[in-house]
Amino acid sequence: MPRRITRYLSPLVDLLFPPACHICGEMLHTSESGICTQCAATLPRSGFHHRVMNPVEERVAGGGKFERATGFFLYQSDTDLSALIQDIKYRHYPILGQRLGQIAATDLKADHFFSDIDVIMPVPMHWWKETRRGYNQCHMIARGISAVISRPISRDLKATRGHRTQTSLTAGQRQANLSGIFTLRHPARYAHSHILLLDDICTTGATLQSALQAIRQAAPTCRVTILALCAAI
Repeated sequence: MPRRITRYLSPLVDLLFPPACHICGEMLHTSESGICTQCAATLPRSGFHHRVMNPVEERVAGGGKFERATGFFLYQSDTDLSALIQDIKYRHYPILGQRLGQIAATDLKADHFFSDIDVIMPVPMHWWKETRRGYNQCHMIARGISAVISRPISRDLKATRGHRTQTSLTAGQRQANLSGIFTLRHPARYAHSHILLLDDICTTGATLQSALQAIRQAAPTCRVTILALCAAI
């Protein structure tokens, strides 16, 4: 549908089918998107960014030097949060990724987690997988964060090949599955930059380790801070 037609139809669609919270189903206020304020407040925070060598830092430690790392939400299966992540990744609700990114960034910014960050670098998907899905959920999360901290998003980190889904793999299999999968284009741009490396979920840390290795090898003088929207527990 042409974009100009969609623009005129959107108010009518919202009038006939008012947007509702994906958790409680209540109608959203005009200032809200995807998740109402009350439900957003109930999503479980980890508080890991207050802890030295927190679980996310321990999981990514094998990938190379980094400044700090955290996972903002605590992820468990069969919860409201897991349903939201499924909606983002598999049910074509990318706006929820942006909303969760905004929630995380607002809280973390207040605690100075993003101090001197220069650029946000989401973990990429292979181009074919992103084409089939229509978007990279990590990029949508990055948009939400960027709106809060006013930092640009880079797409120079690339996935050079596809890989098996990580869901059913052991920690060792995950590491092998992702070995050498990422590459950083235009590394000179990041020679002295402070990069925020972003992923949606940190389970074993294998994805973030592999991405961190690629960044550090290509731009060894850069600094890297790591954020996973969710940390699996």
